[in-house]
Amino acid sequence: MKKSLLLSAAIAAASSAAVADTLRIPHELGYGGSESIDPISPQRFYEAIQNVYSRLVRQGNDGRPSADLALSWEATPDAKEWTFKLRDGVTFHNGNPFTAEDVAFSLMRTQSPAIDSPTKDVMEIIDRVDIVDPLTAKVVLKQTHADFPLLVMDYRIKMLDAETCGGDLDALCESGVGTGPFELVDYDPLGTTSLKRFEDYYDGPAGVENIELIAIADQDARVAALQAGQIDFIYALSAEQVPLFANNPAFTVQSVPTGRWVGMVMNTQEAPFDDPRVRKAVRMSADREALGKLVYGKDGFITTCDHPVWSGDQYRADIECARDIEGAKALLAEAGYADGLKLELFVSDISEGAVKMAEVLQNQAKDAGIEIELVMAPSDGYWGDVWMKEPFFATGWSQRPADQILNEAYRSGASWNESAWNSAEFDAALDGARGELEFDKRKALYGELQKDLWENGGSFIPVHLNTVRAFSSNLKGIDPVEDFSLRLENVTKAGSGG
Repeated sequence: MKKSLLLSAAIAAASSAAVADTLRIPHELGYGGSESIDPISPQRFYEAIQNVYSRLVRQGNDGRPSADLALSWEATPDAKEWTFKLRDGVTFHNGNPFTAEDVAFSLMRTQSPAIDSPTKDVMEIIDRVDIVDPLTAKVVLKQTHADFPLLVMDYRIKMLDAETCGGDLDALCESGVGTGPFELVDYDPLGTTSLKRFEDYYDGPAGVENIELIAIADQDARVAALQAGQIDFIYALSAEQVPLFANNPAFTVQSVPTGRWVGMVMNTQEAPFDDPRVRKAVRMSADREALGKLVYGKDGFITTCDHPVWSGDQYRADIECARDIEGAKALLAEAGYADGLKLELFVSDISEGAVKMAEVLQNQAKDAGIEIELVMAPSDGYWGDVWMKEPFFATGWSQRPADQILNEAYRSGASWNESAWNSAEFDAALDGARGELEFDKRKALYGELQKDLWENGGSFIPVHLNTVRAFSSNLKGIDPVEDFSLRLENVTKAGSGG
């Protein structure tokens, strides 16, 4: 009997120790199990790639480029050539050294038509990558870009091992071999994906030994799992969920101003949204301040005018977009809908507040004679089954610099151009802004692009969000920064051996 009790106690202690040294994080299963460990795949597994791979340049806590695998970078006076000096002694998880050859491979594969990465249209500005020496890579651009380091700061532009990937620029690389703080142990997007600490990480071993990425598609189920102690962390809460954790000493709640947004998208190539008057009427019907308060609470957002550049970006334009019901009715009448307009909006619990935002828009749009029927879609597989496949649908994006998001989401033909925005003039203006070396002139050009989207675009982006995350209070080292700046390798857990 005594041996049995001792054995049970030992098992319980071992289990407790394992939990104490494991950071458990949910992922939303947005691609229904088809998530890829290749960082530039259209179905990239965000939570995995963030921890397995490293970038040349990471996003610092201030949102600006900060050294990662590149220690320094400099440009020629015309900003058409950028030279990156690499860290010495960095190794991949398989022991291979990280060199300029891997930089060339990782950057050039982003342009592959076969892979069709959402990074393709942004990174096609690269003409070639010259290997100056093993620790120096020179990126030669097709045109001037004064802010090129912002592009390689993208969370998907990770450095892969060219040898392990077979050097094939046109094939996905599913090896999971990176230089990041955690190694891939078991890959199961439908269940639990397991990572372990990479002891030879260039910046020192991570604070916890393991990470488990647990598939939980439903937002309410994720909240219940955190309350029950089955997971340790949730990236984002809705306004209704915050009180479940606030003022509870078992949890910490952080609110961080970011460039994230949840919105609704109209396909500009499909009727009735092929008429810019209809698109603007829908957007003019919204009271953004009231919507934001209803969906995210009075401190959970900053209003914006249907463009993706957030208030913390150096190129943000100051635009007024007050609600105008009479103006919306007039536009609808001009477009042939004097008696009103009926629409279907596909929505799902894909991001915090998406469904409630759709409900508020539905109610507000009635005043302009716009009747919106909400079509609920399952969150499991939403990004593959509904997003960009219906004429009017919900979306959600994380923070990106102005140049990147304007190119990725609005350049003609871009693979994540969700509104099917197609304007040769807009594309030319994007190129002009990239190539302008004087900051004030460049800012003015980016501002005109944002105004164009407010006047004519197909995106309803009423607010940028303060990300409100919650996590167990036994976690330390989670900085109050935007998700792309968050470094889970710095997190420790009470009782962890790290």
